[in-house]
Amino acid sequence: MSARAIDEPHRASSPLELLFDLTFVVAVAAVTAQLAHSIADGHGLTGLVPFLQVFFSIWWAWMNFTWFASSYDTDDVAYRLLTMVQMAGVLTLAAGVPAATAHADYGIITLGYVIMRIGLVAQWLRAGLEDPARRRTALRYAIGISLVTTGWVLRFLLGETVALPAFAGLLFFVCLDVLELAVPRWAERARPTNWHPHHIAERYGLFTIILLGESVLAASRGVEGALEAGQIRVPFVVIAGCGLVLLFALWWLYFLIQAGEGLSDRRHRSYLWGYGHFGIFAALAALGAGLEVAVEQSGNEVEASSLALGYAVAIPVGVYLALLWAVHALVVAEAVIYPPAVLGCVTLVLLLPLVTPVIGVAAVVAAITALCVLLVAVTITTAPSSSPSRQPPGSGES
Repeated sequence: MSARAIDEPHRASSPLELLFDLTFVVAVAAVTAQLAHSIADGHGLTGLVPFLQVFFSIWWAWMNFTWFASSYDTDDVAYRLLTMVQMAGVLTLAAGVPAATAHADYGIITLGYVIMRIGLVAQWLRAGLEDPARRRTALRYAIGISLVTTGWVLRFLLGETVALPAFAGLLFFVCLDVLELAVPRWAERARPTNWHPHHIAERYGLFTIILLGESVLAASRGVEGALEAGQIRVPFVVIAGCGLVLLFALWWLYFLIQAGEGLSDRRHRSYLWGYGHFGIFAALAALGAGLEVAVEQSGNEVEASSLALGYAVAIPVGVYLALLWAVHALVVAEAVIYPPAVLGCVTLVLLLPLVTPVIGVAAVVAAITALCVLLVAVTITTAPSSSPSRQPPGSGES
């Protein structure tokens, strides 16, 4: 297991990585569906914390594998088998999502997370054994991941035996999150790993597409609910149509640039770029839940108020736009999405739900969609460098 070259030409995602991503489709679908239930029942804010906790587990497991694979994808028998162990952990975690979000029971999720970490630690130990030049880095990863995983198990056991107060459990969770994020910084100080910038950019783009697809799936569940009620009205058509156009616009904005070259030139900003995507990914997943309930309420009664439904769509869109501009700005020499345009769009998007009780959910969703489409139009007509790259992801050289 030797480190792959950072300037390897035509580096693209492997079939095993694509199979790995499919297991996360299940996990993201489960957590999005639970958030949609919370929003529909009028408990959107209450369901937000469990959603973010579970989504962090999903995102961080994907992150760890993605960056490891970019450095050490040997694609031999041992590598494939250990990757499949991690896939089994993802599916176990997904099975525990309903219990975690509904009853704060993190037993199955913790078990799935431990299974994933066992596979990853074994990969790092193998890298430390077979790549002497980066042995210290690999062992730091293995030790750090093992210690933090022990912390997750301890948190679960304390919750089961001592009955931790909700605040204490949340504080424990945040502390462990910080430690998780700190492990790569600590490990890479020994010697950086050989992650490939174009490969990483492609992997993040693929996960973005997965989350956009989850939003389509979530919205389709809302369509099914409205169809079952047998009440197809104009608001239903407006929300369903605008929701699809909105997802098209968000996709367009993300892929205005290819981040590979920027990551190659600014490798020191990779942490901020990579970690910043947590908010982007979580916003897309939450948007799917918001659109699902917005579509469903057009033909079915839900407990949530119209104001809450408006913000269930507006807040994820606003967070996505703001963070997308921020992570793009980290790796490009010249801004593609101009700050004034983003600021104006985000401000209007977040103000629109205030008039939901007057104009209705459908009108608000349509207005949010129109603003995002306008942002796309302004960006592609005023920024010469913003035209989509003709070069397929992963085909460039560092």
